[in-house]
Amino acid sequence: MTQRVSKAGNIKYALSANDAFVAAVSPGETFVVECAINANDGTIRHLGQQLTEADVSLPFVNGATGPIEVKGAKAGDMLKLEILGMELDTLGFTALWPGIGMFPDWVRQKEFGMRTHVVEVKDGVVHWSDKVKLPVRPMIGVAGVAPVHGGVLTVDNGTHGGNLDVQEITPGNTVMFRVNHDGAHLFLGDCHALQGDGEANGMGAIEIAATLTVRVTLEEAPARLAHPRIETPTHICTLGCARPLEDAMRIAFQEMIYWLEDDYGIPAAEGYMLLGQIAEARCTQVVNPKYTYICKVDKSVLAQFAG
Repeated sequence: MTQRVSKAGNIKYALSANDAFVAAVSPGETFVVECAINANDGTIRHLGQQLTEADVSLPFVNGATGPIEVKGAKAGDMLKLEILGMELDTLGFTALWPGIGMFPDWVRQKEFGMRTHVVEVKDGVVHWSDKVKLPVRPMIGVAGVAPVHGGVLTVDNGTHGGNLDVQEITPGNTVMFRVNHDGAHLFLGDCHALQGDGEANGMGAIEIAATLTVRVTLEEAPARLAHPRIETPTHICTLGCARPLEDAMRIAFQEMIYWLEDDYGIPAAEGYMLLGQIAEARCTQVVNPKYTYICKVDKSVLAQFAG
């Protein structure tokens, strides 16, 4: 029977190696993880609802289920997380919240005030209004392992993963992390039914509870694997997490140059020039303590180097 990791009592607000494992899985095992909505679980109850200050306790948001032990994982391994499926709840929301988002008024904390837009999600559609229907594009916002030292809040991100908010962390794709502690300490949460690039308004995605079906495997980590990587059926992808935005972009491109040289035999200088022609790159979110940038390379280009 497929193991199911309940969200009840297992939601954390920091990725850390200090919490007791809530479950244990073996490499190659398919398992299910319940993820809470990005607010107190059960807070979103009906269309038209408006969140209040009591409903959200910043920075204790983006709760993630975990830590999940990956049996046999050792520091220096690479954890590969295959996302096999996502089952979404039927109610999600997006919101404006003073102090967060693309245009925060740091001094007065006023902006547009608190505004919540609760939506119905069903039949593969986000029902924005009676007239406007948006196709669902489910994704996992928080995915990662315990960092090298201490804990990192689930609003933040880094070399360990965390609150990456990358649309490519979606069913059919595989995410790769460097393991920093025995057991890996895997965390998953902050799922979205839909998110635009930049996640501009802070609670900018359609935040939603979800049930994930995933599988993990272990390999020896590449020597120059620093930030998380993603593989899709058509692309390889590298991520950079940093501020300012330019540094996040530089890290993502640097990580891709390393991958091209180490795995595809493309010398760094040539890889750098190649990215100038073929890179598909963008900032996926600008609202977390560190921005996330993705660099993508089409596998059809890389296949030509193997010939």
